[in-house]
Order: sequence, then C-alpha cells, then structure tokens
Amino acid sequence: MKKINVNEDACIGCGACVGIDGEHFAFNDEGLSHPISMENLDSEDLHSAIDACPTGAISIVEGGKEENIEDEEDSCDGCCPNCQKEA
Repeated sequence: MKKINVNEDACIGCGACVGIDGEHFAFNDEGLSHPISMENLDSEDLHSAIDACPTGAISIVEGGKEENIEDEEDSCDGCCPNCQKEA
C-alpha cells in the first residue's frame, strides 16, 4: 500500500506543498509539513507538490521502499518516524 512520507529532518516548512496541495498536506505544531490524506495518490497536485519541495523531503512509500517522484534514485535510510524501512 502506498503512502505519502515527509522526512521531518529534511522539511524546512517552506509551505510549497501546503500551498499547492492542501488536500494532502498541512502544517504540524512544529510548522513542518505532514500528510493529512492518503487518498488520491495519483493526483496531479500531489505530484506537483512533491516536485516543488526544495529539499526533496516528500516521497511516496510502498512496502518499505521509497519512490521519490523527483529523483527515483534517492533511497530511504529509515531516518524518519513515518518510514516503513528499518534503519
């Protein structure tokens, strides 16, 4: 099952994803982005938000493997709390 992953260590809270795709992103109490919906993961706005992230903090994860829309060669190292991959 696919899900949106925001690496909180990489997120700088710029708000691009929230501005582009309020269906999937909002700010948490720390002012960082977090996913609010796992529906409609093929949305054009979602993919635009992923591409717009200046730090590449947003990805789509499936079965412990990260699928970074912007750069498919990036791989998850298990550093973030939402990650399914073990560090």
